[in-house]
Amino acid sequence: MHELTGFQRDILFVVAGLGDPHGMAVQEALEAYYDSAVQHGHLYPNLDTLADAGLIDKSTRDARSNAYSLTDAGVEEIEARREWEADVSDR
Repeated sequence: MHELTGFQRDILFVVAGLGDPHGMAVQEALEAYYDSAVQHGHLYPNLDTLADAGLIDKSTRDARSNAYSLTDAGVEEIEARREWEADVSDR
């Protein structure tokens, strides 16, 4: 997880929280969190990077959209991040 950008980590957490969201659902959740617009040109390349890294799966939902889900590696990355955060915050 330390190799990911903060934006990519946020995407992982959104995908984990939403189940198998489509790209627009990911975008809307990020926009609500950031309280600003997330551009398609920023979101979709990062989703592809996470898929290429094996952290999320990208599948076709319909002719116009994809669905995203965490892989086992993505789940492990989130769990490791949560453990690290708990460890450093307990010091």
